[in-house]
Amino acid sequence: MNQDFVVQLMYQGVNLTLLLSLPAVGAGLLVGFMISLFQAITQIQEQTLTFVPKVVSVLLVIAFTSPWMISLIVDFTTSLWSAIPSMAR
Repeated sequence: MNQDFVVQLMYQGVNLTLLLSLPAVGAGLLVGFMISLFQAITQIQEQTLTFVPKVVSVLLVIAFTSPWMISLIVDFTTSLWSAIPSMAR
């Protein structure tokens, strides 16, 4: 196992983490922006108004994208397990 292999493995892991978190973070960002815009227009400055819609939207996105996320994680894990013999050399 050389340094290039470890760097490539870390790069793939970080890239996968960012790819998996993008839909949930994007949904939270979009819903938060829309609620903030609504609060600015109506001048309602209630802090708890943003919490529930953000949580619901993030949970819905995770529920809808979980098969895709699991398939990516399983593929990455399978590639890691298949690379073990080459790591031992």
